[in-house]
Amino acid sequence: MIKIAKKNGFTDTILTQLIEFAKKDVDEVLAQLGTDREGLTSEEAEDRLEMYGLNEVAHEKPAPWYIQLIKAFINPFIGILVFLVIMSYITDVLFTAPQDRDWSTIIIISIMVTVSGLLRFVQEYRSNIEAEKLKALVHMTAAVIRKDTGEREIKMEEIVPGDIIHLTAGDMVPADVRVITSKDLFIDQATLTGESEPVEKYPDLKEEKRKAKDLNLSDLENICFMGTNVVSGSAIAVVLSTGDRTYFGSMAKSLVGHRAMTSFEKGINNVSKVLIKFMAVMFPIVFVINGLTKGNWLDALLFALAVAVGLTPEMLPMIVTTNLAKGAVTMAKHKTIVKRLDAIQNFGAMDILCTDKTGTLTLNKIVVEKHLDIHGNEDDRVLRHAYLNSYYQTGLRNLMDVAILEYGAEKGFNGLDKIYKKVDEIPFDFVRRRMSVVLESEGGKRQLVTKGAVEEVLSICEYAEYKGEVVTLTDEIRQEVREMVRKLNEDGMRVLAVAQKNDVPPEGVFSVADESKMVLMGFIGFLDPPKESAPYAIKALKEHGVDVKILTGDNEIVTKKICKEVGIAVENILLGNEIENMTDEELAEVAEKTTIFAKLSPMQKSRIIKALQSKGHIVGYMGDGINDASALREADVGISVDSAVDIAKESADIILLEKSLTVLEEGVVEGRRIFGNIMKYIAITSSSNFGNVFSVLVASAFLPFLPMQPLQLLFLNLTYDLSMTSVPWDTMDKEYIQKPRKWDAANIGNFMVWFGPTSSIFDITTYALMFFVIGPLVIGGSYFLLPEALKLQFVSLFQTGWFVESLWTQTMVVHMLRTEKIPFIQSIASWPLLLFTSAAVSVGTIVPFTSFGAKLGMTPLPAIYFLFLAATLLAYLTLAQYVKTRFVKKFGSLL
Repeated sequence: MIKIAKKNGFTDTILTQLIEFAKKDVDEVLAQLGTDREGLTSEEAEDRLEMYGLNEVAHEKPAPWYIQLIKAFINPFIGILVFLVIMSYITDVLFTAPQDRDWSTIIIISIMVTVSGLLRFVQEYRSNIEAEKLKALVHMTAAVIRKDTGEREIKMEEIVPGDIIHLTAGDMVPADVRVITSKDLFIDQATLTGESEPVEKYPDLKEEKRKAKDLNLSDLENICFMGTNVVSGSAIAVVLSTGDRTYFGSMAKSLVGHRAMTSFEKGINNVSKVLIKFMAVMFPIVFVINGLTKGNWLDALLFALAVAVGLTPEMLPMIVTTNLAKGAVTMAKHKTIVKRLDAIQNFGAMDILCTDKTGTLTLNKIVVEKHLDIHGNEDDRVLRHAYLNSYYQTGLRNLMDVAILEYGAEKGFNGLDKIYKKVDEIPFDFVRRRMSVVLESEGGKRQLVTKGAVEEVLSICEYAEYKGEVVTLTDEIRQEVREMVRKLNEDGMRVLAVAQKNDVPPEGVFSVADESKMVLMGFIGFLDPPKESAPYAIKALKEHGVDVKILTGDNEIVTKKICKEVGIAVENILLGNEIENMTDEELAEVAEKTTIFAKLSPMQKSRIIKALQSKGHIVGYMGDGINDASALREADVGISVDSAVDIAKESADIILLEKSLTVLEEGVVEGRRIFGNIMKYIAITSSSNFGNVFSVLVASAFLPFLPMQPLQLLFLNLTYDLSMTSVPWDTMDKEYIQKPRKWDAANIGNFMVWFGPTSSIFDITTYALMFFVIGPLVIGGSYFLLPEALKLQFVSLFQTGWFVESLWTQTMVVHMLRTEKIPFIQSIASWPLLLFTSAAVSVGTIVPFTSFGAKLGMTPLPAIYFLFLAATLLAYLTLAQYVKTRFVKKFGSLL
């Protein structure tokens, strides 16, 4: 048995072992692995699975619950609160006489920390569990050859060292493998080596490389690496190592946890940093002003710390996580797997959806409609050759091959395998766009049969079967052929050309060079009708401001017909050969105005995505084939389906488990709802905090006492924050989700500047009201003329009045600013937000009349206060509505 590097082995050790395997003969490698060309038995495989473990590399597995719990409490905001707890312990407990010790501040801040952390933990834990359940529904498989069961598909994670596997185009390489036999095997290994073009792999290393001392990854022409994918061709290979013992696995272990942040995450962090910096600046200012004006530096410190807490959006991490997790759960109900939580937000921000045609807009249920000679007459001989080509190929067998085989079986062709045997094949690739098989009949006659895209097959034909004879393929006949194909395309049919030649050399190995001097026989016409849900989905996306573009390897005529059937207005058509002659800048200019991109290679699809992104668009891509993998990776949000090839599912962010496209609209709407609720919390809380700073500065400069006790300020912040935990369940106006929304930090700045001072106006009027009217009225005189005992009552009344007013205005303005409409009349918040905000103001109003309020230093408020409060609220909400109207008129939208 091979000695494989331990899980914690170094990447260079693994590379050294792979080089050793590459230099050995195949039989020597098989002997070292304890296997043979027939593969392992199921019993041997089970033993090895127990020995080596599952074929899984290090990835972002959910941490144990206790680690997630600890991490939920690690963020800058909670760090600030913990610092305040320590400071409060020092000032209120440690250096205070036992009879004067006060744990109130510590308890309240501890509650804030606990609630914030626990809410975040619960949401993330639930989200991770749901995500893992959904991911378990999608399995990658590999074709494994076992002695007792033959070739069969098994889960990729069950592959073990020594297994013999069969690779074909579209497969992901499931482990590090040594090629035993291959046929035109091209592997895309850009993820490991950076090579832009696929590289060909062979069973044996070239002699000069076998003798060379220093080889690198790119030199190993007979080794295929885990994580790469088969572009074309086929191979039989033996598994050398699995999981973390692979080259990819050794790299993945060092990369886990280092994924680049999305633009949305960066935006969240930027706002957080701004608020923290703002708090860091305001803390010393408030501290110094209050220390100088009030003379009590300890009280000033505690008050400044409480203000710092008030400026801290403690619930931001929880709000973001809850929104995204809620979105993932909602999408799961629509049979949609969200592999990356933040992909939901990109789904909502998307303003262009690029999509492949086959299998996405169409049913992917192709049927043979016609089999014609080059004059357009039904010809079973053309179907017969197409059947043989599809039957004997082992490479990328697509739905057209399946349709040919099913239709051929109905015609009685399923006995042809007894007449013909395969000598060799030249597999399909996306450059040639055709494939060939070499067959030998019972009498020893050989022929090469080719099937593929019309122009690509025409390019290798010198002859044609014309009116019963083989004649030279003239320009006139070519024109006749193209005209017939064009008519078939206009009827919505995809067309493949079929060609053959009998003059086949006797050698046993054939190559692309043998695809020459062919005889054109005729055509196979296929119909792939559009999905019933496609027209509705296209219309819904358009209504939501998402432009749909088709990126396909098919020709433009068929694509245009499908577009007409599903309701896509075709503005411009661009072909792959035209794109090749364009610079990136030229392509970016044209791409915005183009609807159909046809006859594309996989790399051209990726180029178009990048070109659109360079113009500031958020681009989604939907595809299910191997030729879609690079575009799925490049897009802001990649969408695939459960029936897609392995590499497409691996590259996608979102996987649809059902064929219906209506989920696209639901995904867009959910993404915009999530984004809107997050922006709602950030904008409203930021502006509220900004306004509070003005209010505190004015109070600090002009009042002879603190406008609110630190403990009261902390309790106010806790009550407000708890009410905001319901924001993820709020609704968004239909108008908001009608168009894509992007992160706009500048708009948040404008929001803060416009609405922050608005709230300060009424804080200041409340100061004046409490200091000059209600205070003297209730206590019996001006503050400056009162004895010390009554001054304390005056201060308590003042602070209680501002506490209640601040909580009411801060909470109720949420209803004003959550919508561009008139609140409670044109737009009503969701019941969770209504319930939580109502509970918050009710608690805040009742607390002064309780013993708990007394411990916070509050005093019951007189009835006359509530008349003034009602007037203040009415005036504030009216002004906020007016300012909101002006804001929307100036900046185009509220959030």
